[in-house]
Amino acid sequence: MIQLRFSVLLLLVAYLAGTQALYFYLEGSEKKCFIEDLPRETMVIGVYKSEQFSSAQNQWVENPELKIEITVEELPQGHKIVETKSKSSGRFTFTSTESGDHAICLAAVSNSWFDSTKTRLTLDMDFDDPTDNHDHDFEGVSSLVRRVHELNERVEDIQIEQNAQREREKDFRDQSELTNSRVVWWTIAQLVVLGIVCVWQMQYFKNFFTAKKLV
Repeated sequence: MIQLRFSVLLLLVAYLAGTQALYFYLEGSEKKCFIEDLPRETMVIGVYKSEQFSSAQNQWVENPELKIEITVEELPQGHKIVETKSKSSGRFTFTSTESGDHAICLAAVSNSWFDSTKTRLTLDMDFDDPTDNHDHDFEGVSSLVRRVHELNERVEDIQIEQNAQREREKDFRDQSELTNSRVVWWTIAQLVVLGIVCVWQMQYFKNFFTAKKLV
């Protein structure tokens, strides 16, 4: 009975939960970037759609002649994973090679040098594990099953993030141990130098007093 109630609750949450796409505005050829902390070997799927405001139609419409420049860089190395110009609407994918911050940048590219048209860009990104063979084609699948699948993917994303957090904690612990080891060796080196100086001073004063016939 408890398992049945949990299943019903899980399906209800999955049904109510929905992905929300992010949209923002670009002025002319302005570039906007987003910083994402990605675990290693994480596949990122980005779906975007650009629209420009039409005064004649008094609404946002898609401009087929507009190009979108997409760049993805690993920070702070600056290594570019993606650098491409694509059509006004489409998708891009990449897989992170190392864990850490990644800069995902998008810019509108126009044929005019002084084009200041405002562009509304809608972006939806999905983070997935490349080792999982999920079928993202939901045609013919009911909305409820699709939402359950989305919920499962979110749970997997949380697990990936937890694994990445453990990896960062391990790196931080190793770095702390290395720093502590260096501090200990530096302290030992200081004591050795201090001992040598003390012995030298004692020998020097002994020779000095002997020469002066004070001892």
